[in-house]
Order: sequence, then C-alpha cells, then structure tokens
Amino acid sequence: MAAALAQPLPAADRIAAGVDVFARRALRGRRLAWALLAEPIDPTVEAERLAFRRAYRDRLAAALRAGIAAGELPPQDPEATAAALVGAIGESLVGPLSPAAGGGDPEAAIASLIDFCTRAIGKEHALVDA
Repeated sequence: MAAALAQPLPAADRIAAGVDVFARRALRGRRLAWALLAEPIDPTVEAERLAFRRAYRDRLAAALRAGIAAGELPPQDPEATAAALVGAIGESLVGPLSPAAGGGDPEAAIASLIDFCTRAIGKEHALVDA
C-alpha cells in the first residue's frame, strides 16, 4: 500500500491504488486479514494492531494533504478522513457486513470500495440535500 500511495499520480488515483492493493491482499488472505484487523486479541497485540492502523492512516493522510495542497481535493481534515477510510476499508473487507464474506464477487467488492473511498475524499462531490 505504501508503494501505491507513493506513485506520481493525482491524490485520488494514489488512494484508489492503495485501496486496491490492500483489498486484494486482504481478500486473498482472508484469515490473515481477519487476524490483523478484527480478531479479538489480548491488549498487548491490540496495541500493535493500533500501530498498524495508525501507519495506514498516516500514509493516507499524507496523500490527502498533498491532494489538498495541489488543489486536487477539497479542503478537509486529512487525519479524520484517513481514519474513516481505514475503518471503512477494514470493515468492508473482513467484517461481518463484508460483501465479499458471503461468497460475493471480490472484484465487485473491490470496485465498490474504491468508488466509496474516492467519493469520501471529495473527488466527486457528495450530493446532499441542504
């Protein structure tokens, strides 16, 4: 994911590439992804899991900051957006609500997740009734 986020692409494309890499690895190794992201564990291991999540949040936030600075993305709180993305990515891939968990089409799940993430960062403005 780090390599995907470091590519010389617009921020939204880098984030989409990072999500794609993460999702494919998680769906290919579902048991490991469950263990790394969601399995109930003791507090010592949970602390390491939190460090793992922070690293993803920080890399996503850096890509968001660069996109905002370049005028590619609307102003937003990069850390809050990145934290929300980390949560959404994990839940949609390994959580009980995952569309891929019940034998769904992994390619469709990945495409939907990337679509969600790019909308969430503001590449496409959300349609909200005022």
